[in-house]
Amino acid sequence: MSAANSPTQAGYSRRSMLTHMGIGAGLLAGSGLLSACSTVSTAGNAKAAAGGTGGIASAGGAAYDAEIKKLVNGRTLQVGWTPPILSEMFDQMEKAAFGRMAELEEAYGIQWKWERSAPTGNFDAVEQQVSTVRGWTSRGFDAVLVCTGANFATMQNVYQQAFDGGTQVFQFNQPVEVYDEEDILAVSNIGYDNRWQSGYVAGSFIAETLKGKGKIIQIMGPSGSDWSKARQIGFDLALKENPGLEVVGTADGGYLRDKGLNAAQDLLTRFRDIDAIYGENEDMALGASQAVDAAGLKQWDGSEGVVVVGADGLISGMEAIKAGKLTASVDVGSVDQGRAFIDAVFRRVVLGEHVAKIIEVPTRVVTKDNVDAAKAYIEGNMNPAKTY
Repeated sequence: MSAANSPTQAGYSRRSMLTHMGIGAGLLAGSGLLSACSTVSTAGNAKAAAGGTGGIASAGGAAYDAEIKKLVNGRTLQVGWTPPILSEMFDQMEKAAFGRMAELEEAYGIQWKWERSAPTGNFDAVEQQVSTVRGWTSRGFDAVLVCTGANFATMQNVYQQAFDGGTQVFQFNQPVEVYDEEDILAVSNIGYDNRWQSGYVAGSFIAETLKGKGKIIQIMGPSGSDWSKARQIGFDLALKENPGLEVVGTADGGYLRDKGLNAAQDLLTRFRDIDAIYGENEDMALGASQAVDAAGLKQWDGSEGVVVVGADGLISGMEAIKAGKLTASVDVGSVDQGRAFIDAVFRRVVLGEHVAKIIEVPTRVVTKDNVDAAKAYIEGNMNPAKTY
């Protein structure tokens, strides 16, 4: 969905979808396994992920594959990848990217030189990323993949310097929906819409589960972060549509599990009589779940207890769902993002094709009803045929 869509239009389209499909169903339709933008067929992914070749063949057939291989001509692509922090979410994404890189290497002979660099400490350590991107540009990298909490205008200047030096910049997992699209200098932005595919979906799930009435405490990301701003837009719309829901307390959990635990413990000392906790990301939600147990409160069992919802789609979160320690998660497609941004780089940098400025992967609500399928999909991509 374009950032130019009005909240009313976007909210209506999401409400219509959720009404007809059922938000609690957490459907996995439209996953990366069926991606229409894939050059190489993904039919053999399961075997490839397990360490085999996967029988890769493209939709274009053998003759097409031979021509693409000629265009590639054994080229080595040097790519830098910088997430805002090293975490389970980005580990899942990177391993999925490796799987896609291995498929393209096997099919077309493309070689990869991959370099990872992430700030140490927390999401606010952005100076390291600015320095990293500039360093990769000066070293003549072909492409740079960036997810950062740095100031938007600052990064556009960094991106312009990269382009001037011959390095193409791609963003991933960024809240680009809060910016004017024409101001974004990245070649492509691969992710999802934090407003309608995360915040709104999480709020609507809470509303449906509590039948439209209940008290919520909210564990937010770093104060003033663009992710928090974007997700709050969607969450606020869900609250507006369900006036029986009330947020009684909020706290900053820094997108980290231990900070989420501390924030939830503090809120629960002041607001013990609550029905749900919304953690903007899954690490904070998992920390909040620990706080629920420590406070002696009951986890949601399908009819009573505290509903705890996060957003990311972590394997550890899915294990918590299976154990009854997390009610639900909005899976924002770590695997699909990792595969999609490799496709975008390959198509643009190697083949010279024009890729979409905004590429949004599907998101899905994961509950105990579909957690096994969601978990299996991610785990099937965690052992790539090759790492880089």
